[in-house]
Amino acid sequence: MVSSTKVESGSGPIRLGMVGGGQGAFIGAVHRIAARMDNEFVLVAGALSSNADRAKASAAELGLDPARSYASYAEMAKAEAARPDGIEAVAIVTPNNVHFPAAKAFLEAGINVICDKPLTATLAEAKKLAALVEKTGKVFVLTHNYTAYPMVRQAQEMVAKGMLGDIRVVQAEYPQDWLTEDLAATGQKQASWRSDPKQSGAGGALGDIGTHAYNLARFVSGLELDSLSADIDAFVPGRQLDDNAHVLLRFKAKGKAHAAKGMLWASQVAPGHENGLKLRVYGSKGGLEWVQADPNYLWFTPFGQPKQLLTRAGAGAMPSAARVSRVPSGHPEGYLEGFANIYAEAARAIRAARKKGGKPGKDVVFPTVQDGVEGVAFIEACVKSSKKNGAWTKLQEIV
Repeated sequence: MVSSTKVESGSGPIRLGMVGGGQGAFIGAVHRIAARMDNEFVLVAGALSSNADRAKASAAELGLDPARSYASYAEMAKAEAARPDGIEAVAIVTPNNVHFPAAKAFLEAGINVICDKPLTATLAEAKKLAALVEKTGKVFVLTHNYTAYPMVRQAQEMVAKGMLGDIRVVQAEYPQDWLTEDLAATGQKQASWRSDPKQSGAGGALGDIGTHAYNLARFVSGLELDSLSADIDAFVPGRQLDDNAHVLLRFKAKGKAHAAKGMLWASQVAPGHENGLKLRVYGSKGGLEWVQADPNYLWFTPFGQPKQLLTRAGAGAMPSAARVSRVPSGHPEGYLEGFANIYAEAARAIRAARKKGGKPGKDVVFPTVQDGVEGVAFIEACVKSSKKNGAWTKLQEIV
């Protein structure tokens, strides 16, 4: 059985703009594919590069009206807000240091924001942005795309329904190998800005992939972090930001006698791992395991019973998984579809907001600005802990 992710039609496609994502950018193309997969967005404007010539050339390649190709996000926010057919939402797909000023400009212009993670380069900026989202009432979506995979939604539902019992252990890992050597020294664009603290912020691998693993662990388990102990390294000589992190996690007890514990490993210097995101959650009644490289499957082991393989449309599939599935069982569905699910949820929220500030249904789920604040706090807590030789650091002390 296939459940369509088509969003209610409303008054036509949502007019979308994009900041960043021009020539040479990987994630911009991913956002554009995700935005149009359900025909709910149409890209009509962009400030696609900080380089004016590249921005113009990128807009031409995408077929944008030259009059709506802008030299800066500030110019774009002002001009589009003044147009009767101006953009209703903007996708921000830039290096981390641009997230805050760009999002601020569009929120203040009355435009909804879809922003790549991490939320901002600093926690101070993240807090200011959260306050601005609350003040303006605009929709703000953070693209932690892994939370929108069907079997991740299923895992979250199973935990919420108590099928694992009291959660005891959460293990998240996200190893890659693409920065095993000093790729930034070759001038490679993606490596260069991620290795630059002025553009990336305090976290290297922590910000790029560690926040994904942390967000996924929180989303599925439903737990809140109390404190952490981090040991982070930059193994490649001369690298200014971390490329490997080992983090111990202590979650809040929430009235229970014993709090859950966890471990998180994020690395971009692990040869043999292309994109090895994995999550394991163990409770008093059973355990779950999900691997991003094989995303249509979820292993569930009730204690004392045989291991069970759950699929998107097979026996045991739940409404939460079916709701964000597009293709029949047995057909691969993964990264791009997960990203598109975030955009579909954003469309639902934006369409609801069109109705005098209405709210979408309770089944509409997406990472919010508050998730972003916690992600940046996680980065800064890890950095602080590691500088103190892994000293236990409470997240509340950072937030």
